[in-house]
Amino acid sequence: MSEVHSTAAIEEGAQIGDGCRIGPYCVIGPDVKLGSGCKLHSHVVINGRTEIGEDNEFYPFCSIGLKTQDLKWDGGISGTQIGSNNTFREYVTVHSATGDGDVTVVGSHNNLLAYTHVAHDCQLGDHIIMSNVGTLAGHVIVEDRAIIGGLAAVHQFCRIGTMSIIGGCSKVVQDIPPYMMADGSPAVTRALNKEGLKRNKLAEEVQKSLKQAHRILFRENLTMANAVEKVKREVSACPELNHLLNFAESSERGIAK
Repeated sequence: MSEVHSTAAIEEGAQIGDGCRIGPYCVIGPDVKLGSGCKLHSHVVINGRTEIGEDNEFYPFCSIGLKTQDLKWDGGISGTQIGSNNTFREYVTVHSATGDGDVTVVGSHNNLLAYTHVAHDCQLGDHIIMSNVGTLAGHVIVEDRAIIGGLAAVHQFCRIGTMSIIGGCSKVVQDIPPYMMADGSPAVTRALNKEGLKRNKLAEEVQKSLKQAHRILFRENLTMANAVEKVKREVSACPELNHLLNFAESSERGIAK
């Protein structure tokens, strides 16, 4: 059985999993599916067509799944999907998608700190950290194990690569490549994220290849296309390197150099 505080408002139609703890003054809308073991501390609002997995924790004044702020919204059914084992600290906002049938996605094992914002149609992977007041505009993609620093702001349609880290107060207007450190306004790629690679236990050979690729891509003053071709010729291949090169070649907004 779930534990629901007497002041909480759960609308008819909401589906609440076993073992949830719903604290004072929480509001859950009629189209919400809340997985088992979730904890809502107090004053949490979850609304819209929102599906949430197991063992998520929501701190006071979170607002999850509400209508997009995108002025292009003209009706239809959109939603929000959230995985399991996430932490949403105080005043986190996650908005539903804009287009009919579309969803905003947050994966699993993510840690969204106070006042962070995930806008409409964002797609977040797993094991991501967003520090306080980090902000994602619409349609941003964040790959697994990325870290977004406090007060950083990410422009619409940008991509944040896996195991990358963005410095606090950065203004991100282009794609941040995987495995790299970025900082500044506008943000540029500063260095290989060595500490992040170690923490994620990437092999020494992989780290060596990524270091060589970083030098060619970001230090030799080549066009990105020419730099990618040079990396393919000169650097030992591995899945991580292939991902970095594919990420660069598929960029639509350009890589933050």
